[in-house]
Amino acid sequence: MKPTKPAAEMTIAELAAYVDHSVLKPEFTPDEIRREVENGIRYGCRTVCVNPASVEIAAPLCDGTATGVCVVVDFPFGCSSTASKVTQTRIALEGGVQELDLVANYGWIRGGELKRVEEDIRAVVEPCHDAGVIVKVILETDALTRDQIRAAAEAAIAAGADFIKTSTGFYTGTNQHEATGAFDDMVALMMKAAAGRCRVKGSGAIRDREHFLRLIDAGIDRMGVGYRSTPVVLGVVEDGAGSADAGGY
Repeated sequence: MKPTKPAAEMTIAELAAYVDHSVLKPEFTPDEIRREVENGIRYGCRTVCVNPASVEIAAPLCDGTATGVCVVVDFPFGCSSTASKVTQTRIALEGGVQELDLVANYGWIRGGELKRVEEDIRAVVEPCHDAGVIVKVILETDALTRDQIRAAAEAAIAAGADFIKTSTGFYTGTNQHEATGAFDDMVALMMKAAAGRCRVKGSGAIRDREHFLRLIDAGIDRMGVGYRSTPVVLGVVEDGAGSADAGGY
């Protein structure tokens, strides 16, 4: 959705409402996860995005704050069985998450098995919506052609997805495009595919403030931003101890 004012004129709090602060490094220790969740809360991000094993750390920290918990399911490959995805989802819902990012099976997308993709997504969407939880479907656009992305978007929307999302940021195969992640043309393609029927989240390679602001002005609804890049895109000034300059809030 197009913002009501230019992104460059927004406050840090207004900008942070676009951010899912990503804390997804598999090598992170519990203390490192706790630190970055606390940073996401301090920045005022919409959510902190964590792996399933980190929900037990993130949920108590976010409780009572303006920052929700977003969990990834079947991340980053999307190739577990539907039953496994449903089980992961049930456990995440029991943990108290507010949002869930599901990786669509992009091997099935590439193979044209779109009805199967739709059914796989719907099996996760339905229990989430019953619990009032938002679902964002990751299409791993770096692995797909533009036609495959359009077709996958239709499947995700038919399954009831609240958002379609560009990428995991972890893809290491052969990129199908001139750039990776949430580059401007890809976000435009996703927004056109969504056509107002669901929202769009950009993720992957959002590392500088200019890019971040430009995507907001283009009408993006949410962005996944890596933990190192969040203060950069928000323009947060950190002191030597790593705390944000309160003047920005």
